[in-house]
Amino acid sequence: MYSHIVVGAGILGTSTAYHLAKQGATVLLIDRKEAGRATHVAAGIICPWMTQRRNKAWYRLANNGAHYYDTLIPELEALGETKTGYQKVGTIALHETSKIEKMQTIAENRFPEAPAIQQIERLTADQVRSMFPLIESIEDALFVSGGARVDGRALRAALESGAIKHQATVLEADASLVVVDGHVKGVQIGPDIHYADQIILTAGVWINELLEPLQTRLDIRAEKGQILHLDISNEQSKDWPVIMGQRGLYLVSIEDGKLALGSTHEKQLDYNLQPTVKGMYALLTRAIPVAPVLEEANINEMRVGLRPYTSNSLPVIGRLTTHPNVLVANGLGASGLTIGPYLGQELSKLALGKDLDIDLNDYLLQ
Repeated sequence: MYSHIVVGAGILGTSTAYHLAKQGATVLLIDRKEAGRATHVAAGIICPWMTQRRNKAWYRLANNGAHYYDTLIPELEALGETKTGYQKVGTIALHETSKIEKMQTIAENRFPEAPAIQQIERLTADQVRSMFPLIESIEDALFVSGGARVDGRALRAALESGAIKHQATVLEADASLVVVDGHVKGVQIGPDIHYADQIILTAGVWINELLEPLQTRLDIRAEKGQILHLDISNEQSKDWPVIMGQRGLYLVSIEDGKLALGSTHEKQLDYNLQPTVKGMYALLTRAIPVAPVLEEANINEMRVGLRPYTSNSLPVIGRLTTHPNVLVANGLGASGLTIGPYLGQELSKLALGKDLDIDLNDYLLQ
């Protein structure tokens, strides 16, 4: 028997399992490796400080999540997990001057509570090109040196490996809840039942499938995100900053010679993972005016994932009122890699009966 079973091993689930196991819990982490997992697709931009999004509850999570990397990455490296995919490269916002001025004011106002910002600086066109040589069209630019990028696949693997080093068990399987006399006792995998004191569900857009035996649904919808990966093989690009442009454009150098261009935000009623011409066209028409040289780039792949989001765009976290030994966290949307590792730590605290740094009333299950 386990103390905790975590179902769903994206960035949130693996972080939860890692933090539980680190505290001495006996943990089983289960994932069926569903196609379209958001963690495996996202570009991982860690820079919430310039956003004009006004929801304070969201920003608190995002700011705490960005700062938490300064704790988590050294901790994982001390365990021997050196391939986390995380790198502080800085972030450049490219916009018209009026918007850059607003973003600068927002970032400067947030700085006292966000030391991870490090430095805020307006850049000239020549400075931008020296840092990201592909950029040609520049009206105005703002640089935040504390911005970072993270490879979701690499970080998820490092957290899972760290959990295993703390004696967690990991299974690739399709699990369903086991309910006995109205109480959730564990999960079933094929003919086998695994029992636990608490069950934690972090299964992204597939969460309501797991909750069906409990006749419960969460306000979780799927958003399709398409991200185009381009080959710029002659470029030494791994240290380039993240570019955040107009109409949701971002450019992220994943490694030398590889560039991620994103992203679409497509509301979905199904789980269609087919890349589309419409999606590719939308991405290229945003990027090419800024970096015309990308017309000559080779297409490496088109990644497609499903982000879980809620109607109010806030994550949810808590215990089910009808089944208090079942904990749920979900709905991170496009901020999954910023918020997920930190929220996993908070979810582990909730499961262990410890005080949280967040107010659960801000993120109630719906």
